[in-house]
Amino acid sequence: MLRFAIAALLGALSLSACAQSSAPAPAPAKGTAAAKPAAAPVAPAGPADQKVRAALTTLDPDFKPDYIGAAPFPGFREVVVGGQVLYVSDDGRYLMQAQPFDIQNKQFAASEGLLAYRRKQLEAIPKADRIVFAPPNPKYTISVFTDIECGYCRKLHSEIAELNKQGIAVEYLAFPRMGLGSQDYKDMVSVWCAADRKQALTAAKQGQPVSARSCKNPVTMEYDLGQRLGVNGTPAIFAPDGTQLGGYLPPAQLRAALDKRAAASAGGGR
Repeated sequence: MLRFAIAALLGALSLSACAQSSAPAPAPAKGTAAAKPAAAPVAPAGPADQKVRAALTTLDPDFKPDYIGAAPFPGFREVVVGGQVLYVSDDGRYLMQAQPFDIQNKQFAASEGLLAYRRKQLEAIPKADRIVFAPPNPKYTISVFTDIECGYCRKLHSEIAELNKQGIAVEYLAFPRMGLGSQDYKDMVSVWCAADRKQALTAAKQGQPVSARSCKNPVTMEYDLGQRLGVNGTPAIFAPDGTQLGGYLPPAQLRAALDKRAAASAGGGR
């Protein structure tokens, strides 16, 4: 099936991120998940989109893409399925998974359609369901999928004051790497259910015991969103334009990366 073909194509995780567990975990208890996130946007299918869809259906009759659109280079469609970004030739013959690099602009390339898809998905999560650490009048706001057990997540959070000084607001979304129903998941539910979520998250990332709590919460919804966006390690940092910046970066480097993305967007480059 197509998902096995995708799995065979997966590359190595960044060394600046904590890998997601591949072992399945029990399903969460009923009544703990928030509402289902918005469905992916559906664009009118052109001839190339239809050929690509038909070709992938030959690999898996149940193929259902989250997004199909023009790739950032000619002759290919960009496809999001199962959280992975694939590139399929417009005639439907060739499939590859790679991170295209724009030599002229000296940066990884992603189409505006893919970035818009990511932005729309992220916008479906209201600020009230995030844990936000923000300075007054931030220059940039990043969405960060985080896990309380992840070493790099803890390192990033230990530098939250410096990130804020750099003009960066950090909006956390839950991504328990050990899966739904795991102890990691239960602890993150407890954090999101705390009266003071910021304090609870900080304490958990400092290795302090997490007091068990239960409430209606967005942890499952945010985890599912992360999977649809291709998150397979934490922290997973998304810039305001939808670009995934990768894993942990020191505050000054993260600010420089955000400045570069903003300049590229202003100049019409991707």
